[in-house]
Amino acid sequence: MQETLAYSVPDANALPRMGPLAEMLVELNRERPPLARLHHDATVAFGPTMRVERFALGNGLKVLVLVDPSAPVVCLQTWFGVGSRHERVGKTGIAHLFEHLMFGETESVAHGAFDRMLEEAGAETNAATFLDWTYYHTNLPKDALALTLRLEAERMARLVLRDPQVSSEKEVVANERRQRVDDDVDGAVSELLYKEAFTKHAYGWPTIGWMEDIKGFTTEDCVEFYRTYYAPNNAALVIVGDVALDEALRGVQDHYGAQEPSKIPVEEVCPEPPQIAERRAEVVKPTATHKVAIGYHSPALGDFDHAPLALLNEILFSGRSSRVHRALVQEQEIASEVRGWVGSFRDPALYDIYLSARGEHTGEALLAALDPLLEAVRRAPVTEAELDRAKARIELSVLQGLETVAGKAEQIGFYETVLGDPAALFERLAAYRRATVGDLLRVARRYLVSSARTVIHVIPDGTSDEDDEDGTGAESEEAS
Repeated sequence: MQETLAYSVPDANALPRMGPLAEMLVELNRERPPLARLHHDATVAFGPTMRVERFALGNGLKVLVLVDPSAPVVCLQTWFGVGSRHERVGKTGIAHLFEHLMFGETESVAHGAFDRMLEEAGAETNAATFLDWTYYHTNLPKDALALTLRLEAERMARLVLRDPQVSSEKEVVANERRQRVDDDVDGAVSELLYKEAFTKHAYGWPTIGWMEDIKGFTTEDCVEFYRTYYAPNNAALVIVGDVALDEALRGVQDHYGAQEPSKIPVEEVCPEPPQIAERRAEVVKPTATHKVAIGYHSPALGDFDHAPLALLNEILFSGRSSRVHRALVQEQEIASEVRGWVGSFRDPALYDIYLSARGEHTGEALLAALDPLLEAVRRAPVTEAELDRAKARIELSVLQGLETVAGKAEQIGFYETVLGDPAALFERLAAYRRATVGDLLRVARRYLVSSARTVIHVIPDGTSDEDDEDGTGAESEEAS
């Protein structure tokens, strides 16, 4: 079974045993069956003025509510603790397939009615799957919450899985793979980078799955996966917005309280062994210029080193004033695009670096120009001014992401699912603020090791009409 995470609530935030919240729960639980009974797990500070109330149903469903009456809107998200890392060899891509299947028919909702009913209520809905999680989100007017809870609970427990539906969605996913991976240079290269960098861990296979696995799924495979992972005790329901706490919780009890928990299998994690030699691969693709993808092994999101490495990436790759952009794009004029991203995952992943050449310059020339820049941050500390700018940029990006109820809900659900703490984002901000130039020097020396990296060279096949010689490729603005 999955590990149950305990929370420690500061005394200052502790609620009296017979206070308003306790009295509300007594009323909500009156005459409820055991699976539908709510208990209050924690009050978690979410920034200086807000708080997340964390509850759990008797069936294991986690319910996180942040009341935000600033606008008459609500965001409802359901985060399932299942992603591509939970799949088996030969069954890759089934977590992503379910992202499609979940918008289909249920026992009481006809095919296509789910989206139509929400749209008619003024709501918008979508979903995403990645390595550690799958989540479904709906932005809605406040008066559509009851309808949305009913529809979400319905598809969590009573999805219809028959051969026609499964076969149809398999073909949709196969076409998505052709468009986003097989016929897309960046998608294909990213997939190859992770495949070469990971020899044991499940992060080595793509979220969308290998094509032969997608085509081979049976309806029985889907039913087994659904009954195992789409269960209340493997989900976190996040509600943020203009809601009355008691009414929202009553709706959760009404619609989810009869669902039975499942037996979640123990995940058989295969830790990735240390990489002791550089790995290289070449691919020929329909691109106008040479490209290089580089993967350095990076720390897990919850690791002490993750925040300093994200700050170092900001200094190296983020914006036109970053070190790599200035050197390769502006001064040497050998690259049209440079970007880097530190993977934000539960287990150690990759620090991805992508470079696109300008004109006739080769991937080897790009690598030869990049290596001295990486060696410079390994040899000497970055400046205090650079670090201050990186901290300010990241903090601004984080706070801008919290301006909407959807942004708040996504951060709550993500950190609850990956780290078990719905307010971990604010500890992360504190970690950015605490980081020193010495911390960045340490992580540079620990992770930017050429003997432990994977390099993918992309060679043009001579067929592309793409015009990428003006050096105007967009640089990455991502911040971890």
